[in-house]
Amino acid sequence: MLFLFAATSGASAQTPASGAFAATQVCPATRSIHGGASADDVLVQPGQSYTLVGKNKPDATHYLIEVEGAEPLRRWVATKCGTIDGASSSSSQPGENGGANLLAVSWQSAFCENHAQKQECATQTPERFDATHFTLHGLWPQPRGVAYCNVADSYVALDKDHNWDQLPPVALSDDTLSALTEVMPAVASKLERHEWIVHGTCFRDASSQDAYFARAVKLMAQLNASPVRDLFAHNIGGKITADQIKQAFDDGFGAGAGDRVMISCPGSRRLIVEMTIGLVGRIDDNPSLAQLIAAAKPVANVGCPSGVVDAVKRN
Repeated sequence: MLFLFAATSGASAQTPASGAFAATQVCPATRSIHGGASADDVLVQPGQSYTLVGKNKPDATHYLIEVEGAEPLRRWVATKCGTIDGASSSSSQPGENGGANLLAVSWQSAFCENHAQKQECATQTPERFDATHFTLHGLWPQPRGVAYCNVADSYVALDKDHNWDQLPPVALSDDTLSALTEVMPAVASKLERHEWIVHGTCFRDASSQDAYFARAVKLMAQLNASPVRDLFAHNIGGKITADQIKQAFDDGFGAGAGDRVMISCPGSRRLIVEMTIGLVGRIDDNPSLAQLIAAAKPVANVGCPSGVVDAVKRN
């Protein structure tokens, strides 16, 4: 069934859609399809994934995506600029992800290059855990368009306005909170509230907030005990290639594991900011990261061919 989205800066999406738009080239994300590029446009970057919310017509020439940090959030991008993963016109309901998830992990020092004002970045030191280990961005049920499952509109609005401190606190045991705070330093900025509202509410393998985050923490522990973490930690300040990263995943989690990973290193300095790791299967109380990766489909594009492993900037 077709219906109209609210107008978005001079253009409206004719067809709603969900899924993930994976950019394959640098392209402007514009306020309007027909307005042409302007000074306030942002750029989508190869290897990065964006939430898909619509297209301009069934035989689309442009997709409507959400670009975090942009104002307005929703932008138009030409279809030639990327591919769609898991596109759907279905509504967001928990349990529709078919056992597919993405584990999104950050290299905190690179993230902090452009977020120095955040508390978790202002307090980062070379001795802290996140200086030499991967940090948790989130565990995201797929396709990416499945989000905010059974969440009140008022909370969705708060979340999209980045008023995360006004979202309900997440109920965690002392042990889970302690482990999460180490592997997700952005707890200082209430990232866990955002991640639960957007993604945790759609996670079908756990009914409680504590179980959702505890299982994500266990996946992170396996990644941080692997040759992948060693590769990064031993090359801080230097450059590594996608082939090296893929080989480290293969060494740690089995042949072909590296083919399930996308690497994001936006900007001219090509700092490796994030990786997303495809997972398929039930994530229970004792998940096997190797088995979950092995069941996922290979990605079409690894993203960055190489990038820099950033070091902590001393304050």
